[in-house]
Amino acid sequence: MTEHSVPPGGANQLRKNSLGVGAVTFLVVSAAAPLTAVAGGVPLSMMLGNGPGIPLTFAFVTTVLLLFAIGYVAMARHISNAGAFYAYTAQGLGGLAGGAAALVAILAYNAMQIGVFGLFGAATAGFLAGYGLDLPWWVWTYIGIALVAVFGYRRVDFSARVLAVLVVLEYLVVLVIDAAILVKGGDSGLSAAPFTPSAFFSGTPAIGILFCFAAFIGFEATTIYSEEAREPEKTVPRATYISVLIIGLFYMLTSWLMVNGAGVDKLVPEIQGLADPTTFLFGLADRYVGGGITTIMSILFITSLFAGVVAFHNGVARYLYVAGREGLLPRALGVTHPVFQSPHAGSLVQTVIAVAVVALFAFTGQDPVLALFSWLTNVGTLAIILLMALTAFSIVAFFGRNPGLEGNRIVTTVLPVLTGLILLALVFYIATNFGALAGAEGALAVFLPGLVLIAAIIGLLCALRLKAGDAGAFARLGVRREV
Repeated sequence: MTEHSVPPGGANQLRKNSLGVGAVTFLVVSAAAPLTAVAGGVPLSMMLGNGPGIPLTFAFVTTVLLLFAIGYVAMARHISNAGAFYAYTAQGLGGLAGGAAALVAILAYNAMQIGVFGLFGAATAGFLAGYGLDLPWWVWTYIGIALVAVFGYRRVDFSARVLAVLVVLEYLVVLVIDAAILVKGGDSGLSAAPFTPSAFFSGTPAIGILFCFAAFIGFEATTIYSEEAREPEKTVPRATYISVLIIGLFYMLTSWLMVNGAGVDKLVPEIQGLADPTTFLFGLADRYVGGGITTIMSILFITSLFAGVVAFHNGVARYLYVAGREGLLPRALGVTHPVFQSPHAGSLVQTVIAVAVVALFAFTGQDPVLALFSWLTNVGTLAIILLMALTAFSIVAFFGRNPGLEGNRIVTTVLPVLTGLILLALVFYIATNFGALAGAEGALAVFLPGLVLIAAIIGLLCALRLKAGDAGAFARLGVRREV
């Protein structure tokens, strides 16, 4: 045992050796919700961002995230802790920064999960209403919350098996559309114009970059499962790289074919002419595939959202578990189920929070998509990109104090600083343009991004309380857990 590790916690620990590379990959890819991203996010990024330049924008973002992942997985080889961003920040920038990161992470994944629940409820209600089952969106959201609670309470490999099936089906249906556009040559022949600098810099590239980053949210969660992975020093790095490459290549290919399916010059006007831009991919499916594929897509869109909320729920539960285990939050949260070895206490707390927030939005008559989904997922995106920036600089600080662990300064210093600065620029852009991006007006445009600052302050106060009451526990925040 080194100064960076603590012995395993006996029976009160996450289920060891339960996840391989494939299982971890499916858990994090499902959080990125590939069908949801290409059906919902990509058309909006084209309309509001840089139009036909989105494929090259995805290539740019994939490259940035791969560069970030190099330092990220280097740290993962030396710190196996389900606290992920929190643990790395605590070990790199100190316990006070770690405390702030822990609460920001809990806010981030709660916001992402509950926000996606809004879209899940709306999509399910809209689909089933067409078959005569007309119920309010919040009824389906609560059914979804109940199902996710079961997944979160049980063994994590149970979630991984179910998500694997759903994610494979998501990819298959989009690849069928991709293949049809490719074979038929698109609207007027296949063009490489979407990969040119002029396409990239058209429209508003900053918004395009932001949407593309948001489409990857979830890939970073590989390290959350480090305590449950088999050979985490190998599994986590492999799953991280595989996740970024699978998601990035899929988005690049699909967005390129979507541009060609509509026609490079016709793309933006066509999307702008739609009453709902998120129907764009469905229109392409009808045009190039037909045969009722849109019904299948509608079902898989709902299951894609469900897979996403399961993955985000697992992330929240583990952050709550680690924060409780290490004393930042009540230690009652830091316990695992005696049979499933799941972070069941954190899972239950997250479920209660989701029930309460959804009730608030339903009671006040807020729109599940334009309010619940848009507001909260943008808060989550802002928080997660901030956590990634903190982690990038934590990598520099950690290896600066431990130069013998990794000898390559490009890995431990140059790339983390570069990606950290890019991520901080994104944080600034989101925070200063939050109202326009999330559709929030007036005080909400300030309050919603301000939640990230509030969470950080609460986390800092929790860390200060722990430091004053148990200096030893404070010194061990985020340390390696022997597996």
